Amino acid sequence: MKPFDEQELSDAKEASLGQVLIRSARRFNELGIARVRDRTGLPLRPAHLALFPFIDLDGSRATQIAERQGVSKQAVGPLLADLVSWGVLERVPDPADGRAQLLRFSRKPGTSLMDGLAVLFELEAEQAQTPYSALTPNPAFASTAQTHGMM
Repeated sequence: MKPFDEQELSDAKEASLGQVLIRSARRFNELGIARVRDRTGLPLRPAHLALFPFIDLDGSRATQIAERQGVSKQAVGPLLADLVSWGVLERVPDPADGRAQLLRFSRKPGTSLMDGLAVLFELEAEQAQTPYSALTPNPAFASTAQTHGMM
């Protein structure tokens, strides 16, 4: 087995399209969360937003959300409770079972899913105005980007 070379690994990570996409997604998420926090004063964390793709627009049970995310109901419970208390989610009766409740995105202005999407659209528009070279200062990635037809 070849000895571990930290510089080679670092260079490979820097040149990896997948690594750049992961870092870009993380940065985009951080910018979005910061902007929503500034506008709403809500102490949103990435863990809260990680639940959103698992919530149906017409509502989902907490057990469904947990199952879809691959965690226990106890793991998502406090996060869902935060989102309900902040008005981001609301509890509504489950029409299929009167004893159960669904969690769905609030229609309340200022904390609705549409408000969050508006922030994402703003960030996308801002990024579209950013020169490509400012987004990819690493020459190793520029070579990878050319290889993948991104430049």
